[in-house]
Amino acid sequence: MRFCLVDRIEQFESGTRLTAVKALSMAEEYLGDHFPSFPVLPGVLMLEAMTQAAAWLIRVSEDFAHSMVVLKEARGVKYGQFVEPGQILRLTTEIVSQTDHETVVKAKGMVGERVTVQGRLVLERYDLAEKQPQHAATDESLKQHFRTLFALLYPPTSKPVQAVPSGK
Repeated sequence: MRFCLVDRIEQFESGTRLTAVKALSMAEEYLGDHFPSFPVLPGVLMLEAMTQAAAWLIRVSEDFAHSMVVLKEARGVKYGQFVEPGQILRLTTEIVSQTDHETVVKAKGMVGERVTVQGRLVLERYDLAEKQPQHAATDESLKQHFRTLFALLYPPTSKPVQAVPSGK
């Protein structure tokens, strides 16, 4: 993943569902071109954000069993509203079905109560070493990278701070 379109993972139910968010900021370079007088998140990046959220659901549900989780097919993708700078795109992904190497996910992106993008995604899961054994070390390195990144996106909940009696 060369760029991350998931800023935070809010909810995770292993093997079932994941909710993530993408906060769109004017600092994102592509907004200067898309479109200069009306900056919006490009539709293809909305699709990529849904794909990345779905990949996190798959990776973590399988305890990072595969180094590669990639989009194979996007079905019935529909766009609703624009996502503008300052808005938060909430991404919801749910596993519909799964085989040994493919997962079908129902995905949706929303801003508030408005649907911005939705569709079914087919993601393929595999290790590079399956076809080229010399890449086993790369697989392990990628899996560790994704474990580390997931810990940043979905940190463990903090324990509440206990008040210390003042003795008065």
